[in-house]
This record gives sequence, C-alpha cells and structure tokens, in this order.
Amino acid sequence: MTSLVFVDTTTAPVEAPVDVPVASPSRPVTDDGDHDRFAHYARRDDVTRAYITGDAIVALCGKKWVPTRDPEAYPICPTCKERRAAGWKL
Repeated sequence: MTSLVFVDTTTAPVEAPVDVPVASPSRPVTDDGDHDRFAHYARRDDVTRAYITGDAIVALCGKKWVPTRDPEAYPICPTCKERRAAGWKL
C-alpha cells in the first residue's frame, strides 16, 4: 500500500529593503514646509490670476504655490526680502 506525504512547497515572503532618500549636503531640502509659514513676493497680476483660476505661481524665492491665505497674517519670507533688497525683479 502506498502512503501519500504532503510536502509544503510554499515559501515565506521575503521583506524587500526599502530605500530611504537622504538629503545630500550639496542639495538642501527645500520642501520641508518652512516656506508655508511665510508671505512671499510675487507679481500682483499673477496672484490675482491664481486666486481666480487656482493656478500655481512662483515667488521671488522660487517657491511654487497656489495662494489661498491672507499674506498679512504671516511674516515676509527672508529669501524673498533679501532678493528684493538686492534688486531682483519678478
């Protein structure tokens, strides 16, 4: 008489290593949220258009965002302030 033997051929799943991006010293992290705590300099007509259409605009410091808040409630972005004082134009 022949006996049957059950052999488990499945394998346990192996966890794949997860790569965590690390900021290099030559490239600073710019999307850490600090720019959301400031009011930025931008063209008045761009701000008006962005309020109406919801399109993103670019500030003097390079931040891209959709303006939705009252800028009077926030301090002015130090980078925007420095660039404006240095004569940068939008």
